Amino acid sequence: MPPKTLRKQDSGSKKHLKKQRTEESNKRQYGSMHKFVQIEPQDASDNQDLIDDNVDGDNMNVDGISDDNVDDVELNDTNVDDTGGVHSGDVSVDSDDIDDTNIETNTESTRGDNGPDEINADNVNVDNPNANVPRVNIFDPRKWDGLSSDMIKALVEEGPKRDNSFYKGVAKGSLVNEGFSDWAHLSTRLKEHEVGLELITNMATWFDMRSRLKKNETIDTLVHEQFEKERDHWMKVLLRIISVVKFLAKHNLAFRGTNEKLHVDNNGNFLGLIEMLEEFDPIIKEHVRRITSDEIHVHYLGHTIQNELIQLLARGIRSQIIQKIKQAKYFSVILDCTPDTSHQEQMSLILRYVNVASTCVTVEESFLGFLNVDDTTGQGLFDVTHDELKSLDLDIDDVGGQGYDNGSNMKGKHRGVQKKFLDINPRAFYTPCGCHSLNLTLCDIASSCGKAMDFFGVIQRIYTMFANSSKRWKILKNNVKGLTLKSLSITRWESRVESVKAIRFQLLEIREALLQVAENDNDSKIKSESKSLATNELGDFEFLVSTVIWFDILSTVNLVSKKLQSDDMLIDVAIKEVEGLISFFEEFRETVFRQKRVIRRKRQCDENSVDQDTSYSVEESFKVEYFLYIVDRALVSLRTRFEQYKEYEKVFGFLFTSGKLNSFDDNTLKSHCAHLEVALKNNEQSDVDAKDLFVELRLLNKYLPKENLGPSDILNFLKEQNDFPNAMIAYRVLLTIPVTVASAERSFSKLKLLKSYLRSTMSQERLNGLALIAIENGLLESVDYEALINNFASKNARRSAFFGK
Repeated sequence: MPPKTLRKQDSGSKKHLKKQRTEESNKRQYGSMHKFVQIEPQDASDNQDLIDDNVDGDNMNVDGISDDNVDDVELNDTNVDDTGGVHSGDVSVDSDDIDDTNIETNTESTRGDNGPDEINADNVNVDNPNANVPRVNIFDPRKWDGLSSDMIKALVEEGPKRDNSFYKGVAKGSLVNEGFSDWAHLSTRLKEHEVGLELITNMATWFDMRSRLKKNETIDTLVHEQFEKERDHWMKVLLRIISVVKFLAKHNLAFRGTNEKLHVDNNGNFLGLIEMLEEFDPIIKEHVRRITSDEIHVHYLGHTIQNELIQLLARGIRSQIIQKIKQAKYFSVILDCTPDTSHQEQMSLILRYVNVASTCVTVEESFLGFLNVDDTTGQGLFDVTHDELKSLDLDIDDVGGQGYDNGSNMKGKHRGVQKKFLDINPRAFYTPCGCHSLNLTLCDIASSCGKAMDFFGVIQRIYTMFANSSKRWKILKNNVKGLTLKSLSITRWESRVESVKAIRFQLLEIREALLQVAENDNDSKIKSESKSLATNELGDFEFLVSTVIWFDILSTVNLVSKKLQSDDMLIDVAIKEVEGLISFFEEFRETVFRQKRVIRRKRQCDENSVDQDTSYSVEESFKVEYFLYIVDRALVSLRTRFEQYKEYEKVFGFLFTSGKLNSFDDNTLKSHCAHLEVALKNNEQSDVDAKDLFVELRLLNKYLPKENLGPSDILNFLKEQNDFPNAMIAYRVLLTIPVTVASAERSFSKLKLLKSYLRSTMSQERLNGLALIAIENGLLESVDYEALINNFASKNARRSAFFGK
């Protein structure tokens, strides 16, 4: 390996000798430029005017220099000596002389009649540059901001004469083009650049351009105006297309037809509305003219654009709902399933929350979409729901309640959806749907007694007799002027109220219609059936009494069911309604039939007392075997199916009303607060602190108004005070607990309108977009259309050119 060579440094004396030789060489070369440049004599007064008031931004006058006179001669570094002086022709500028403190301010020569910042261009003698030329310093063109365009032009064209040979070098100097690295002479080079022709010309061009831009007088003004006009046209066209999409989606109408061309038959509602707007709106008329004349090929009327706009509108609505849910923090999940026209299982997702963003606290239930499910087991439904909540950026730990129907895959305590949620979040209280429970109670009553089943069978036979023939239906209408007969519903028992009601109040008219059918119809089977219904069933004592009893039962249950279906129904109100319904049945049991003395049969001498039978009248037999049976069955079913409500009353009951809250003593209130803390605990962490909640509730009793307030009123009061955090959480969780799944049931009505037989191939994404717009149409008007258009424009560059800013 060769030995390393060390770099040998020169000694100090050798460096000193080297420096002396360099200085002598520079002195010998001093003035060599004079051999190539002709020097013209110049008066001292002219030289004095070359440097004047550099601090105030005055400039030098340049004359006779154009771009044609600039050649490739570059500035040589030998023009700069060691003393920092610059020598070139008739200009000699020393770096010590060009200093802010050494430059005298003389602004009088730059002031014309119009003020200190303007010069009179008429005083400039263009023919003779040396005569009557206004001596204005132009060393710093950056200070030209306040000058007029005429003055800038005069400064550039009629400035003091310079030696062209010097500025040829500056124009092509390394500082302008290639760059600069001679840092020892940086200040000198910068001062040369400031008085150079390159800087002066560029600054003049820039000030002229800026002035034109401000006055909108640039060469592309007409092009820009045309572009803005075209952009405004497309913005108006897009707004009208969005309005058409809103109208059709809001009213559940189909968009497309068999054709997708303008002015052809069966081209659908969307293009039909565009054609209608064409007759009245000049914007759409011009747009259609361009399309039909093939001036444009991008018209934004195709089904792809429809889908895109539907999704943008739906996304705007969904973002508003998610924002309110995140502000509320706690929310409940409401689910229900149904098959659609294409035989796919659709699960409706509804979220219930307390809207604290509004002026007055309100409870809302918002639809977020249909989820296509293949696995209808509890685990499968939970997985789909959990994934959807995650995609919506919602935390499952914030779920404060669950609301499902009474299906085993939903409410199952071991493998149902409610169990899957409770395994992750024990605070997700499950509530069975109140309306479904009432419906099942009626099913229990009707299916438990044979006479009750016979009664509803007769109701359906009467309807079928008239509905199967237009002639027989006409006979019915001629006799019955009021209520129309209704068919029985298999699942919705509350709809049976209308079926019983029509017969309850029009029994004589319907019996007369049946007799006319028996008299006029030629079919022997119809004649026999109608006559039997008129004489045997409608004339039977048990049927007549059953009509009255069932109408009272069904109408009362239906009234409670309608109240429970409200979006803002609270659990405390639901408990009161169910308790009232139970009280109705208890009272109904005792008041319909009066108590009578029991008639006992005479006993023979050889009969034992245990064999004694009690003989009942027809009325008593009906009461015991029919009426009391169905009423007792109803009471048992109601108490069993609404047992869960009692559990919630134990946990949240002390918060139901302000009067009830004030009725507890300290020990009882502490016990309730501790119980609530345990109920809201997950992983050893609770949403409320029992001790703090007790203190807050005791203080709250002193501030609440004297009248008896419900949970919503108390929460509004707490929101205004904003001093009771634990109480706020407790009441928000209470109001979040769902009562029914009526909102999900209502969404199925929209599903049937949107995904009909003719639209059964609709994609899931389009279905959800249309359903969200149709169901949550109240939020449609608050969508930011500017943001919507920006999102639409951001899809590709061509749209950004038209709609972007």
